[in-house]
Amino acid sequence: MDSGNGEEVSGPIPLASISQQPYVSELLSFTLDRLHKEPELLRVDAERIQRQMQEVAVSNYRAFISGADALRQVREEVSAIDRHLESLIAEVPNLTNGCTEFVESAERILDKRKLNQILLANHSTLIDLLEIPQLMDTCIRNGNYDEALDLEAFVSKLSTMHPKNPVIQGLAIDVRQTTQSLLSQLLQKLQSNILLPECLRIIGYLRRIGVYNEYEMRLQFLRCREAWLTGILDELDQRNPYEYLKGIVTCYRANLFDVVNQYRAIFADDKSGSEENYDGGLLFSWSMHQISSHLGILKQMLPKITEGGSLSNILEQCMFCAVGLGGVGLDFRGLLPSLFEEAVLNLFSKNIAAAVENFQVVLDSHRWVPLPAVGFSAIGFGEDSREDVTPPPSLMEHPPLAVFVNGVSAALNELRPCAPISLRHILAQELVMGLRVVHDSLLQYNENRMLRQNEATLFFSLCRSFMEVVVPHCATCFGRCFSGGSALIMDGKGSFDGLARLLSVSISREIPKPRSNIEATSKLENGTSRIVENGVIHDVERKSKAALTDQEPRSDAVSSCADGKVEES
Repeated sequence: MDSGNGEEVSGPIPLASISQQPYVSELLSFTLDRLHKEPELLRVDAERIQRQMQEVAVSNYRAFISGADALRQVREEVSAIDRHLESLIAEVPNLTNGCTEFVESAERILDKRKLNQILLANHSTLIDLLEIPQLMDTCIRNGNYDEALDLEAFVSKLSTMHPKNPVIQGLAIDVRQTTQSLLSQLLQKLQSNILLPECLRIIGYLRRIGVYNEYEMRLQFLRCREAWLTGILDELDQRNPYEYLKGIVTCYRANLFDVVNQYRAIFADDKSGSEENYDGGLLFSWSMHQISSHLGILKQMLPKITEGGSLSNILEQCMFCAVGLGGVGLDFRGLLPSLFEEAVLNLFSKNIAAAVENFQVVLDSHRWVPLPAVGFSAIGFGEDSREDVTPPPSLMEHPPLAVFVNGVSAALNELRPCAPISLRHILAQELVMGLRVVHDSLLQYNENRMLRQNEATLFFSLCRSFMEVVVPHCATCFGRCFSGGSALIMDGKGSFDGLARLLSVSISREIPKPRSNIEATSKLENGTSRIVENGVIHDVERKSKAALTDQEPRSDAVSSCADGKVEES
């Protein structure tokens, strides 16, 4: 079959197409002649159709051009679509992953939203929980310890129920820090002046906190109470030793007794044998430490006491304190004598040394001039009057001896209020040693000084007064302090043989003086005495002295003659 351009159509025509079935059926109905004519007819129809097509193409070339352009564009677009489709296919796994992540993120957001909804529904309750540390701190500052401990117990229970909840665990940490503040405040209150009921409450709070076991609780209680006692002692003024010791004794007498009673009332010893409640000697050790500290302070401060009356008062108060503490088994009276004996010995030794030193100073500066005889009557030293210990008036004629007797009397006056019997021999030795120093000083003075005859006479008179008046008088005064003390002093008189030999030699060499050189005294109306010596008349002012007490040695008995001077008319 020929095509539209005259070319013959080659190849078999497929008859399987459904659109060609009618034509095939029509061919089968044709005659043979018609069948021979059919190819020509088909060729004619093809040419006709070809011409029509050409005409149509000519008349509609614009449409064909547009169609061609459109087809080209469609092909290009299809190619681009194909390329984009390939890239889309390559990105589909990423899209799938993104969708999966989105779903997961959405689920998380939904979970958070649910949590936020729950949080919003329980907002007020959560606020209350988060404010527990602040509320607990407020309770502590206001002293509401029961409420604060209730809050602490509640948070501890929550922490146990929700061990993995960070909010609850953070809340528990804050509460523990606040509990430490509560613990510090409770211990601070134990270091203040509180009574037994308050101590019981504080120990109850400490037990609820549960920081200490039973032994540590007892130890902490004693530490705090000791800090309180130390604070009281630190506030005392140490510049006045007497008042300081009085304050210490008063503090220990009242407060140590209270602390021991508080301890025994709070920590009653368990008789069941439980090691948790067993004291283990803690109270005893602490009490002994306090008593040792008290005795250490006494040992340190007693040497600073310069008055025997003050020592006696301190001893009485210490004895009273020991008797009071004896009610709780802390009687320490047996430890006091050694401390006070040492203090008394030191005080007496210093006073005797001061008396000897003053004697030496006055002796070195003494002018050997005759002094007037005492014009008032006095009981003689040799008379039988053992109760009278008034210093002999004759000592006024010898200022160095008067100063020394004043010093010895002052030392014995300080000794008398607090005179330990156990120190009788030692104190007697101290007094004898002081007398021996005076004795040796007089001997040395006689060896080192060149005295004229009248000065030597006065010096030997002083030495005789020392041996016959001062030593017996000191023995009598010492006997008033201690029974049998006079014999102890007089037994030591045998060591004063140097002056005894000197006086015996001076007596043997003494030459009687002419009557014109003997002192004559006449009483004038104006209260002065006139001394006639070697033909020269001297007007000397008579010294008057009030009568002294006859019950105890007084340091002011002969003080007025220490600086006595002779006035020439």
